[in-house]
Amino acid sequence: MRPFTIVAVYFVVWWIVIFLVLPFGVRTQDEAGEVTLGTTASAPVRPRLVRVAIATTIVSAIIVFVFWVLADVYGVTLETVAHLLDGK
Repeated sequence: MRPFTIVAVYFVVWWIVIFLVLPFGVRTQDEAGEVTLGTTASAPVRPRLVRVAIATTIVSAIIVFVFWVLADVYGVTLETVAHLLDGK
């Protein structure tokens, strides 16, 4: 697999994973009882974006590594997956 393809897959996976990881552990201002004037009550108290970015980077790297191993090392393609799902 070409390096550009791996980077492109990583980029797409990273953005999908960040939206999956983003809501974990977030407390809203309403839940904390500390609604700041001029903000929405559903705004997070501490968004912890650095922690989310680090977790997203690690999870995405693992997913892309597994994808790379399946595609390059074992030669798994969408066609072979379709045959496995069909039971043929």
